[in-house]
Amino acid sequence: MSEKYAERRDFAVALCREAGARALEYFRDRDNLLVDSKGAQDWVSEADKNVELFIRERIAQAYPADGIFGEEHAAKVGESGFDWVIDPIDGTTNFVNGIPAWTIVLAGVSDGRTHVGVIYEPNVDEMYETLRGEGAKLNNKPMSVAKGVPMDSGTVSIGYSNRVEAENVLPVIAAVIGRGALYHRNASGALSLAYVAAGRLLGYVEEHMNAWDCLAGQLMVEEAGGRIEEQDARDMIRGGGRVVAGAREVFDTLVAIADDAWAG
Repeated sequence: MSEKYAERRDFAVALCREAGARALEYFRDRDNLLVDSKGAQDWVSEADKNVELFIRERIAQAYPADGIFGEEHAAKVGESGFDWVIDPIDGTTNFVNGIPAWTIVLAGVSDGRTHVGVIYEPNVDEMYETLRGEGAKLNNKPMSVAKGVPMDSGTVSIGYSNRVEAENVLPVIAAVIGRGALYHRNASGALSLAYVAAGRLLGYVEEHMNAWDCLAGQLMVEEAGGRIEEQDARDMIRGGGRVVAGAREVFDTLVAIADDAWAG
């Protein structure tokens, strides 16, 4: 089955690298960047909009029958049964404030499962890629989640957005710190999930993520030997949902922390 989507994976890697170069031009010229607010701590720039349009155009040229779902523009319903899910710049708050921690994210979905995932961080030229059944790579080298690292010897990233109540994140932070782990947040959920897949972080927890932020990274964690909560990608595209991902040694603990915090 993986061979069926290998061509799309290779296409996605090349496309994200090209899109990243375009985004980097905007990032280096931020004084002239047009930025709008979508809500509290929720920004969109002309870079987000234009980079997504660029990605959409390339997909439409290469795979005209595929569907396209993105953060900044309306969905395109496809006919092939394969859908692309785009976040043109994950970490826009970082982007507009000059913090070099943001990514280009592209996932490929069919039959409710993510098969292709690419996360590209242009500022450090790190390309994270995965194909279901074929493992995950960082700059063409195999990735692995952390192994044999207990909570009190590692770092857990915890996401937060204005889609949930602010106080909901506090018990999760307290529980993670209470178990001896360090707490990390870089304002890019996709990048944090990629860091979990690369063994840099032990895990990632967020009450609600949109599909374009998490599908690629979740597959990476799974293919790098970690664990994720099972979800239907179609449901995530429709409404998003909770995300818990991590190394095998800590995953059950992270699920328990999330359950305790968000039982209601």
